Formats: sequence, structure tokens, C-alpha cells
Amino acid sequence: MKIVVLSDIHGNLPALRAVTEHFQSWQPDQVIVNGDIVNRGPCSHAALHFVLQKQEVEGWRLLRGNHEDYLLRIGRSDFITSGPSFELNRFAYFAYQQLNGDVKTLAKMPGRLSWFASDGSEFRVVHASMRNNRDGIHKKLTDGELRLRIAPAPSVFVTGHTHQPLIRQVDETLVVNTGAVGAPFDLDWRPGYGRFTWDARQGWQAEIVRVTYDRSLVEQDYVRSGFLQDGGPLAQLLLVELRRARGLIYHWAYKYQAAITGGEISIEESVKRVLQEENIRPYLGPPGWTL
Repeated sequence: MKIVVLSDIHGNLPALRAVTEHFQSWQPDQVIVNGDIVNRGPCSHAALHFVLQKQEVEGWRLLRGNHEDYLLRIGRSDFITSGPSFELNRFAYFAYQQLNGDVKTLAKMPGRLSWFASDGSEFRVVHASMRNNRDGIHKKLTDGELRLRIAPAPSVFVTGHTHQPLIRQVDETLVVNTGAVGAPFDLDWRPGYGRFTWDARQGWQAEIVRVTYDRSLVEQDYVRSGFLQDGGPLAQLLLVELRRARGLIYHWAYKYQAAITGGEISIEESVKRVLQEENIRPYLGPPGWTL
């Protein structure tokens, strides 16, 4: 059995195409998309259409991540479309509009998937952890913390969400974070995906594969799609995340989100301040802001 798992596409269509082309030559028996197909990037509609077509024609399995849930919340009647709280979610609203508000497909996606080998061993795929789809698995977790996140423990636990690849053995469980297709956060800009094999002699084996692609294509999509113009100031930070292969939104939120919701500073000014930080300035330039 040969299984491919990819995660966290985030509307990055060029990276998705590059990863797909790369693993097709391996001829997997099953392809699983482990959530966050949409949002946080410029081409949510195109990325969703791509994987839905693969689901229909090639039997890909699609799971729901926290960013699918974000768009589902935007589709509720009580979603606020003005004020500071809306500005914090403007880039997600952009993705919602790209889908023309049709999020029924996202709601149908399950939150987890399990496959059992003939020896009874379970291969389980979840976007983040068994706690919820935002409680991710990363390198700094202790074994005890990790046990809580995968319980009940399967033979193989596959996750994503953190955008940071990981292969780790805990007790009898092989834990694999396949990283991200759309925006890796481990200082390696190359998209990643997971390859898994099972046979009766060796049991489960796993590896993470990295792929090169033309990043200028997704930067062009930031402009062509209207994401930089209409996705709000945070779209600029998302572009910097892509360029530096490291998260930036949490850094911004820690420093400024409370002040924004309290009316002390505008979101535009907060983003400008982050972009002026010395370690961020090297990543600026067209098509993003220049200071």
C-alpha cells in the first residue's frame, strides 16, 4: 500500500500543481488532502476546484482543516462585516467571496480518516490533533503532551497544521507532520508532502518529500487575484511568510491584535510597524509594500 498525504495548500495553486506532478510518478494507491485547502493565500477557488476534480476522477480523499471551518463561520448569518473584527478576517472574507459564498462542499468534508492494514494497524489522518483542528503537533512537545494529542494512539498518526514537518516515534506510534504545500514555516520554502508505505514484512514506513517550484508564479497570483488589494493589510504579512518560510501572523497578533480590537491602533498601522522591523525588511518589495 502506498499513500500520499498533503496538507495546508492555502490557495497556492502553483505549489499544489508541482507537488501533484511530483508524486504522480510514484503511483500512490491513495491520495489524502489533510485540510486547509483554502484561505491564507490568493487562489482558494482554483485550489479547491483542483482537488475536487481529483476527488471525482482519481478518488482523492479530502479532509477539513481549521481554515475550512473559518470560511464556514463566515457563511453564518451572524458574521459581522464591518469594524475591527471584520478587518482581522478580511483575507478570509476574500476567500469566501472567491467561493461565491458556496461553502457547502467544505461542510461535507470529514475531520479525520482512518485506514486499517491487514495486520490491524491503524493509519489515521487528522488536520491538527485529536483535541481539535487547531491544537497542532510540533517539535517542542514532550512525549506526554504528544500522547494526549494522539489518543487513542494508532500505529501511524499523520497531521499538518503547523506548517513544520516532523517524523517522531512515541511508544508504538509513528507520528508524522507532513508540513505544508502552500507556505512552509521551517525556513525551507519548498512545498512538502508525506509518502507512506505498508507491507506485511516491514510494516509502516514514512518519509517527507520536498519539491521545488517557481515561487514567482504564486507572487503573481497575489496581484492577479486581487488578494493584495482586497484581502486587507494582513495579506502583506502572508506574502512575507511565504518569502521567508516562517510564520509572522502570530508575531503580529501577539504585539497588536488586542490594541486593534480595543481601538488603540489601526490594522494598517500595525502591519506597517511589523514590516519596518529590521529582520522583516529584507523580504519586502514588489508586489508587496515598500517603505
